[in-house]
Order: sequence, then structure tokens, then C-alpha cells
Amino acid sequence: MRVTDYTDFALRVLVYLGTTGDRLVTIDEIAGSCAISRNHLMKIVHRLGQLGYLATVRGKNGGVRLGAPPQRIKVGDVVRDLEGGLDVPAAKTSRSTTDPAQAVRAILREAFASFASVLDATTLADLVQPCLRAKSREAPRGRTR
Repeated sequence: MRVTDYTDFALRVLVYLGTTGDRLVTIDEIAGSCAISRNHLMKIVHRLGQLGYLATVRGKNGGVRLGAPPQRIKVGDVVRDLEGGLDVPAAKTSRSTTDPAQAVRAILREAFASFASVLDATTLADLVQPCLRAKSREAPRGRTR
């Protein structure tokens, strides 16, 4: 299964916001940090807001933040919502049991199920933790004399 750039970017946005706590973050900050064009990012943030993954605040002091704690956001749900599912694409061949496509479809169903299982077992918190650890190692320390 190939995940689209749109979903990849959306997951990056969610991970970044997971590292910022409950602080409102601007589109420009996310664009700079995640190396995503502002225009593309606007579409992604809008969709994530519609799906409830983000809370958005309009206005001068507005921004976005996660719409739920990272522990409650399953990566599998995000991918399903943005990709339109995680199932084997519909067959375009006959349903005959002797059709070679049936053997191929069986292994593809197994592969897609494994792919979905890993994503379903992963929360946003699982992705955020390594980033938070790396941030804490990079944090500037006080001066020493």
C-alpha cells in the first residue's frame, strides 16, 4: 500500500502538534517546521479540523492544536480517514475460484490486514515520544563558567 503525500504530511503535522502541548500553533510555524507549503498545509489543516483531529481557533491570536490527547489518536484511524480506507482495492476480474487473481487477492488481503494492524496498534503518542526525547536533548542548557 502506498500512502499519499497528503497523508504523510498530515501525520507530520499531527506529530509536530503533539510536541507543542496545548499551545496554539500558527500555520506558518508548522509550514516552516515541517517543510510543507503554506497553501498545501492550509488544506491539510482544514481537513484534519473537519475530522476532529485538530481544534482550530480563528483570529489574530488563533492557531491550531490537537483536538484530542495524542494517546487517543490512532494512526490507523487517521490513515483510513484520509486515504478512504485500508482495504484491498476492488477486484476487476472474475470471481472464479480458479482465477489466478483470487490467489493474489488472498495474499494482498493478508498484507493489508498486517499493515492496518500495525497502524491500529500505534497512537500519535507513540510517534511523539521520540520527538520529545530528541527535543529535550537539543534544548539549550544554561551557561557554565
